[in-house]
Amino acid sequence: MDTSSPAVFVNAELLKMHVGKRVRTVLQVARNEGGVMIGQSTDGQQLTVKGGDPKGFPLSHYVEVIGIADGNQSIRAEICTDFGERFGT
Repeated sequence: MDTSSPAVFVNAELLKMHVGKRVRTVLQVARNEGGVMIGQSTDGQQLTVKGGDPKGFPLSHYVEVIGIADGNQSIRAEICTDFGERFGT
C-alpha cells in the first residue's frame, strides 16, 4: 500500500477546502460527456471528473475517484473504480 501520497476523503462540500490536493470521493454517474464524467456526490451535489476512463462509466453506477481537486466542484482523476449499481447495501 502506497502511503507516500494519501488522499483525503471528500464530498462536494468539502472538496473546495482541498483544491490542489489529492482527494478521493464516491459519486453516482449522471452522465458522460466527451471524457468528462458528471455525477452526484454523497451530499447530493454535482461533481465533475476529468480524465479517468475515456470510455466513461455506465449511468447510475457508483464510482470511486482518486485524483487532484482542481476546482470547487471538479477533480482531475488519476484512478477510477467502478463499484456497480449498488454501493453500501
